[in-house]
Amino acid sequence: MTGGETGGKTGDWWTRWLFAPVPAARVGWFRLLVYAFIPFDVLVARPWGALHGQVSTELYQPLLIGRVLPLPAPTAAVVAVVHWALVAASLTALVFAARGRTPRVLGLGVALLYLQWMVIAFSYGKVDHDRFAFISALFVLPFAGLAGLRDEAPSASAGWALRVVQIGAVATYFFAAIAKLRFGGLAWLTSATLARAIIRRGTFLADPLLQIPWALVASQFFIMAFELLSPVILFVRERWQWLMVAGLLLFHLSVYATITIIFLPHLVCLMAFLPLERLGRLLPARAAAAA
Repeated sequence: MTGGETGGKTGDWWTRWLFAPVPAARVGWFRLLVYAFIPFDVLVARPWGALHGQVSTELYQPLLIGRVLPLPAPTAAVVAVVHWALVAASLTALVFAARGRTPRVLGLGVALLYLQWMVIAFSYGKVDHDRFAFISALFVLPFAGLAGLRDEAPSASAGWALRVVQIGAVATYFFAAIAKLRFGGLAWLTSATLARAIIRRGTFLADPLLQIPWALVASQFFIMAFELLSPVILFVRERWQWLMVAGLLLFHLSVYATITIIFLPHLVCLMAFLPLERLGRLLPARAAAAA
């Protein structure tokens, strides 16, 4: 076999994997989740972003993207405009998503507004790492094509959009492990990272673990292993993906129950692995026809 033939077959495999068709309704339901989450995120889960409009712009130290792009400083007026424009645009996109589509201009508008909101939220010394896949989703969903909530016809564009989100979710885990090794080295595995987290923000469920140091160290070995091996989920059969997502959800719920840390936008993106099109079968015929 020649080098060209080998490269061609590799390229064909990559294309088939990246654009593997999925039922169009899967991305339709995923759009609903994403656009419904934004108002909840802005108004309920992370309302403190709006408070940055009340502080001096001298404290604003924009992230790299905020320095590269000509983004305005977050004055009270700028924050208020971005805040309410994002809520209005996401609710409008939600209505369109329920009808099986998202106009590209509207979808990209939501993506850009949310990106600006993230710059406003995280340019004051704190940066959460649970938004990467979610922002990726916002930028690819406008290009996923028509997707009715009961349309189970195979769609390569829907498959591509969800694959990008899946890659973003996995990258969040994998590069979290790389960051641990980069800044903590192998010593992170036997450090007191989890013990410190429990002391700072642990619940009554976690407090007994302080008396079992080996359990905390074992948990850190487990976290490092599953983060480094997280890319495996991209290449297994769908049934195994669903089981692995269930395990990830249980992991995140246990983290929240013990040290009150939850990655909500990341959990939304994990839904990109699931057969959401099955929800369409639960819709009454009249509601489906209206949609």
